[in-house]
Amino acid sequence: MNNAAIRLAIIIVIPVIVAVITYMVMRDAFLEPANTADTNTVLVEIGPDHTFRSICKLLQEKGLVRHWWSLELLARMRKSDRAINAGEYEISPAMDPRAILRKLASGEVFKRKVVVKEGTSIWELGKVVEAAGLVSQQEFDVALTDPKLLASAGIAGGSFEGYLFPETYYFSRPITPRDIIWRMLEEGEKRWPADFSNRADELQLSRHEILILASIIEKESGNVEEQPLISSVFHNRLSQGMKLQSDPTVIYGIPNFNGNLTKEDLQTPTPYNTYMNFGLPPGPIGNPGDSAIKAALYPRDSTYLFFVSDGNGKHVFSTTLQEHNEAVNLYQRGRRAAAAAAAAAALAQQQAQAVQDNAAP
Repeated sequence: MNNAAIRLAIIIVIPVIVAVITYMVMRDAFLEPANTADTNTVLVEIGPDHTFRSICKLLQEKGLVRHWWSLELLARMRKSDRAINAGEYEISPAMDPRAILRKLASGEVFKRKVVVKEGTSIWELGKVVEAAGLVSQQEFDVALTDPKLLASAGIAGGSFEGYLFPETYYFSRPITPRDIIWRMLEEGEKRWPADFSNRADELQLSRHEILILASIIEKESGNVEEQPLISSVFHNRLSQGMKLQSDPTVIYGIPNFNGNLTKEDLQTPTPYNTYMNFGLPPGPIGNPGDSAIKAALYPRDSTYLFFVSDGNGKHVFSTTLQEHNEAVNLYQRGRRAAAAAAAAAALAQQQAQAVQDNAAP
């Protein structure tokens, strides 16, 4: 091969080699996932104060990209390095840098589910938000009684009890207790139309008092159909100057209640003991839902002053104390007698079995 041929070969081959090497480097940097075999997702939390470079380095630390600089360079070329929203993102090592960049720029953050059931007290919510991985229970509990936060929400009470609307919520980190509380407050505002305020005025009750009454109705019965009747009993008792005598209010006022309401509890003075105090307690005893709030605003027209559980999820309503006592004898004392009889029968069966076992050869 003459010199001219060699020079020609070099001129042709070297650029090809350079192109191949360049392609391999570019593919490794910009096209290849960190690990094509690992499809498990990793939650990456991006805070509002993160620079894009710090995000890229974080992804490399977690083994999600091979080279942090390649992702930064790719983002700059695509002018998407400033389009990243704060939040948590699910990313896997099997995603290539372009897919990761699209994910970060999409704003499709990971959502954490928080279910607030009707009647739930704010003092149970801290466990729920902590279990969802949002904030600690301690942080959340502190925020629930923060005077400045309450003042900014326009709530005169000592806590947010009754104002955090029961609903299924979805939140993404990073987040603060205030953010969570405010979202629940906003939901409550959406569910409180002007008609409700007008109706409360007709009843000569404030919104706070309606929420107190609704929270008691919610605790007394989860049966939506009979909540307006439950409400009528309390409205009737209030209008006649009678004590509400609601067990759930007494329970709310007992620190670390053990689940067994005693006669002594009913006779222990607390601000929430409606067996001893007239009128409504000082605040809600839980967070009522739509049906209970509507029941508090629009009670059924009745003359009922009493009710007792029938043991099947409903209640028996009475107008007179005599009728009520008869219902109590029939349902509550009857159930206690039936339970005692069942326990005695079970004990007798155990004793008979023991005798039979001892008599066996």
